[in-house]
Amino acid sequence: MTKDELLEKANSLPLAPGVYLMHGKDGEVIYVGKAKKLKNRVSQYFQAGRGHNIKTHTMVNLVDTFDTIIVGSEFEALVLENALIKQYMPRYNILLKDDKGYPFVRLSREAYPKFSIASRVNDDGARYYGPYGGRHETRGALDAVKAALHLPTCNKTFPRDIGKERPCLNHHMGRCDGFCRAEMSQEEYNRRIDLAVQLLEGKVRTVTAQLKEEMQKAAEDWKFEEAAALRDRIAAIKVLSKRQKVLAGVCADTDVWGLYLGAKCCFAVLHYEEGQLTGREAELFAASLDEEPEILSALLLQYYGGKSIVPREICIPTEIEDQEVLEQLLTEQVKHKVTLRVPQRGERAQVLQMAATNAKEEAERQTTNQERSDKTLELLGKMLGLPEAPEWMESYDISNTGAEDIVASMVVFHGSRPAKERYRRFRIKGLDGHPDDYKSMEEVLTRRLTHYMEQDKKFMPLPDVMLIDGGEQHAKVARRVTEHFGLAIPIFGMVKDDRHRTRALITPEGREIGIQGTQVVFSLIGRIQEETHRFAITFNRESHGKSVKGSTLDSIPGVGEVRRTALLKHFKSLKAIKEASLEELQAVVPSNAAIAVYQWAHPAEEPAAPTAPR
Repeated sequence: MTKDELLEKANSLPLAPGVYLMHGKDGEVIYVGKAKKLKNRVSQYFQAGRGHNIKTHTMVNLVDTFDTIIVGSEFEALVLENALIKQYMPRYNILLKDDKGYPFVRLSREAYPKFSIASRVNDDGARYYGPYGGRHETRGALDAVKAALHLPTCNKTFPRDIGKERPCLNHHMGRCDGFCRAEMSQEEYNRRIDLAVQLLEGKVRTVTAQLKEEMQKAAEDWKFEEAAALRDRIAAIKVLSKRQKVLAGVCADTDVWGLYLGAKCCFAVLHYEEGQLTGREAELFAASLDEEPEILSALLLQYYGGKSIVPREICIPTEIEDQEVLEQLLTEQVKHKVTLRVPQRGERAQVLQMAATNAKEEAERQTTNQERSDKTLELLGKMLGLPEAPEWMESYDISNTGAEDIVASMVVFHGSRPAKERYRRFRIKGLDGHPDDYKSMEEVLTRRLTHYMEQDKKFMPLPDVMLIDGGEQHAKVARRVTEHFGLAIPIFGMVKDDRHRTRALITPEGREIGIQGTQVVFSLIGRIQEETHRFAITFNRESHGKSVKGSTLDSIPGVGEVRRTALLKHFKSLKAIKEASLEELQAVVPSNAAIAVYQWAHPAEEPAAPTAPR
């Protein structure tokens, strides 16, 4: 790819945390980095005039393409970056480092081992974990593990300082179990260090299970304070594990699938080994949007069929019809049990959502707005049984304030975009007595189609679909009107859920077409419904305000439209008009009208004689 193409690809990335992998022309991973906002960070590499140093400039010149993995937080990006650096050992992650280098977590080799941050691995017998991406983030990860296990964070040296001083504030605040006290054993300290190591290695599930077993035993032995402390430690580790879904303790040997069906379709597979996310694959494919289970089944078979290595667990977003058969086939293929799972809650469900996000972002990044719109309309047309995708859509809604100020709105969409120059408003004229939505809709559509029959260009062309705010009866009224004019326009009512969102479309015959399961169509119909309602409500409020002000002043003898407008323009409100003196009123309207307005505002008073005739 050229630099311009790489920049265009980078600019289409989301403003989300994640990890990026730079590839050379031979596909080799030459650099792995993390970012708080992928779009901002990655695009900087390919912008002219960024002033890169010579090493970064050399690396960028070798980049042919790049991949990204989206995660839920900066903390997850840190952990994942570490895993990918260890996996690929990219040459520029080693060459392009600052003076301090990429930090490692070091565990000393002594009676009371201590964690620290190291710039490089030395041959000193200590254990090293990393490298990580930055000293600040590495310190944050290490502090989180220590806090979960109540390990010391002070500068005391053990066993030298045991029993010499009172425990520090951290112990009194419940953040450290005070290993500087004589009653705390070396065995317990080292056991906690072992648990910390397991957490750094991603073995959250193992650590949690061990602590639960100890908590139950302490409770059985009536050691309730110890059991409570273990309970709190388990809760802290659960919080820690939620912060880093890239270390998924339940995913020992697992592939997690995300599937996105839109204008372009994409699947993403997150690979977990020993609870740690080690990589991601994402690929676009062509498919129909209304056959998700069948699509997923075909993808799984093509992806894993014939492979000699298949994970023991495959998490998928929805059940497939031949799930048991595919499990059996893959089990026989690799000679170990393979399970297909559809997580509904818990940690697996969280990583499943992360896979779905990766699939969606990859598809959306490579989809133009026009492609997205065309695919949505094509799908809507198929759902409604139309011969082709609708180009023009009209939507209608009625709004009223009691028996008066009944108005209607006509909103027009051209494709998936509002055509505001074609919006129309109607003031209902044919009702007498009380509001009637059906008769109001009948009047509006009759007037709209009459304009069309009279070749009024403001009401041409006819829509490909009419959407009526309401249910089956509203759709029947609309059908009756169109048939009266000899026209055949597809008509659908918009049925709402308890949150006032359109959950389905309904035909005049009462057949419901659910749309909630198809997100792109659900979003489009929701936008149309909200825009129609907004337009109707706005017109109703404007009309009601004018009618209230107008009808009150119009009842005063000698005050017509011109004088009413002059009064409202000068005084701004009815309240100000009522509080005005006769002289102030005379400055705006003739004396006879001013006296009439003053008497209307002060019925118990007699106005003084006018100061001067006008």
